[in-house]
Amino acid sequence: MADERVPILMYHSVAADPSDATRALSVTPQAFAEQMAVIAARGLTPVDTAELAACWRTGRPLPARPVLITFDDGYEGVHRHALPALAEHGFPATLFVSTGWLRGPYDTGGGLDTMLDWDQVRELAAAGVEIGGHSHSHPQLDQLDDRRLRSELILCKEIVSDHLGRVPTSFAYPYGYSSRRVREAVRETGYAQALAVGNGLARRAQGPYALRRVTVRRSTDAAEFERLVDGRDLTRVFVRDRALTKGYAVVRRTRHARRLAAHVRR
Repeated sequence: MADERVPILMYHSVAADPSDATRALSVTPQAFAEQMAVIAARGLTPVDTAELAACWRTGRPLPARPVLITFDDGYEGVHRHALPALAEHGFPATLFVSTGWLRGPYDTGGGLDTMLDWDQVRELAAAGVEIGGHSHSHPQLDQLDDRRLRSELILCKEIVSDHLGRVPTSFAYPYGYSSRRVREAVRETGYAQALAVGNGLARRAQGPYALRRVTVRRSTDAAEFERLVDGRDLTRVFVRDRALTKGYAVVRRTRHARRLAAHVRR
């Protein structure tokens, strides 16, 4: 079990006509339905994030050929389009919500497209979708000072708890960015596991607060999707993403260092 590798699929918007801001990371309703059919036909067993982490934490065996279906941010299409396809196959999933982007009393207006409201989130939870945290306002958490970081984590957790009557145990880092400090804050806030991106398969050795996911986007065709769920040729599939990530990491470290220096001067 120590070497078991699990594909965790990362979705965002499921929409026929998404906003320009979400288009690249969206999939059409038809594509999503076809992808769920592929998972069923290949005999994969979807589990949610909490189940995966609990199995790896306790040593309990996972079901045969596990896969995770996850959604970030909280777009309305997850309820309108994804839920029926999930229900058709009896698949569980995990939705990570940015609470300040959802329609309702805490809406900050930052959502990038039509977002879920809390009635829809409750319906998703009742249908077997695990609801996890994704911060409150979707910032780059590793760029925040300690006070703002903890505020983002705690506010998200408390709002989800108040609306659903249960405490979220899973978290996903906005943009996939974290650091040792961020991961420790997530743990101290009470989340039991957290997902990054990384565009690789998840492994127990990554630890419960840095599990990798693979990105499903509008350009993901049927052949590429099959490679994702089979865990094949991921280095080749995501070679451009990794090059861009390395370059941007240098830029972000430089910006963070400048912010720290400016703070010290004040």
